[in-house]
Amino acid sequence: MSNTPVAVGLIGAGPWARTMHARMLAAGPETTLTSVWARRPEAAAEVAAAHGAVPAASFDELLDTCEAVAFAVPPAVQAHLAPLAARAGKALLLEKPLGPDLAAARAVAEAVAEAGVVSRMVLTKRYHPRTREFLAQARELNVTGARSCYLHGAFLGGEQATAWRLEHGALLDLGPHLLDLLDSAVGPIASVHATGDPRRWTELTCEHVNGAVSQASLSGSVRLPRARTRIELFGDFDELVYDTAEIDHEECWPVLRREFAAAVRNQEPDPGAPNPPLDAAHGLRLQELLSRAQRGK
Repeated sequence: MSNTPVAVGLIGAGPWARTMHARMLAAGPETTLTSVWARRPEAAAEVAAAHGAVPAASFDELLDTCEAVAFAVPPAVQAHLAPLAARAGKALLLEKPLGPDLAAARAVAEAVAEAGVVSRMVLTKRYHPRTREFLAQARELNVTGARSCYLHGAFLGGEQATAWRLEHGALLDLGPHLLDLLDSAVGPIASVHATGDPRRWTELTCEHVNGAVSQASLSGSVRLPRARTRIELFGDFDELVYDTAEIDHEECWPVLRREFAAAVRNQEPDPGAPNPPLDAAHGLRLQELLSRAQRGK
């Protein structure tokens, strides 16, 4: 059983489901894509056919075909369906943010905990070896302050300018990534304050439990040649910089697939895998930080 690929059903057939989830899960060998269900049956059928899977006629039918469920849908839809999948005993591959608000995210995390199922968050950059190297280096340092940004122009148009992203903006879409990295690299965040318009530009100021202060700039509405994620750490050491211009995101997917399957099969995690894991409880932690930012605390 431990060598049997994990059978995964995919919910969603939009751009992210097509370009990442479906092809990652179908590539194997640790997983196989069994079925796809989406609001638009024709889109689900197209994604399924491209990867040797079958379209499911309903959410319940998808659950009957798999042992794990991957979500590539807006946060509100994920927050509604993920608890149902967890109660059905399915492992969950979850997108960020966990839900559209803190109450919804808490309901997901509680359902996962009560069901005792495996869950993992698709925090893409965390599965890249360079990110893990940076975080390991950062944890050895006495960081005084940090500057960071996550910027792109996807909200200006194109298929990634989806309704929920345009409504909620960069704080909910990009904030989980950057807060996760700062929380791990600098130290646990004690308070976070947000200024600006998340649909245009948001500036976060984080105070960490170790006394360090970090800044984070977020925008999905600025025109750049390519997306930019950069973290600069300062203290009594030479500046330590993490920049995603140096990494190939294609290297993240095999690691994510392997570690998710290993968790489902109760196998030993990779030596470099995050501990504690990037599970639904971690997603709730990030949602709590987002909520504090929105409240200014």
